[in-house]
Amino acid sequence: MSESIEVLIKAATNPVVAHPGDAGADLTSTESHTIRPGHRATIGTGVSIALPDGFVAFVVPRSGLAAKHGITVVNSPGTVDAGYRGEIKVTLLNTDTTSSFDVSPGDRIAQLIVMPFVRARFISVNELPDSERGDGGFGSTGIKTDAR
Repeated sequence: MSESIEVLIKAATNPVVAHPGDAGADLTSTESHTIRPGHRATIGTGVSIALPDGFVAFVVPRSGLAAKHGITVVNSPGTVDAGYRGEIKVTLLNTDTTSSFDVSPGDRIAQLIVMPFVRARFISVNELPDSERGDGGFGSTGIKTDAR
């Protein structure tokens, strides 16, 4: 069972968690917009929050919009810091190459995930300790799994 935290909110419509156990609460649009193929639009949600120190909120895409319509969040995850008090807006990108996507007020356009974080204390060193992966970057582990 997950714990809950109180988050102060100013909104005409509060984000809603669709199912028990879901991590994200749905953010809805407050405006109409047509997003043409390959274009993006920043859509208002009418939601402003006050997170406690030590917490962060992430704006992430809705899987159904991505799979069915090619709609994603451009800067996913969008980070909402505890000190931010403005409206949470979502920049959607239409990755479909042929079809426009219409957004209407009340449409569920993204999810908001609130979670605690650990603040890093960065320590300068001349060399980093070795690891199994080392400095292998993008694609360094290949595509196929090793079926030993």
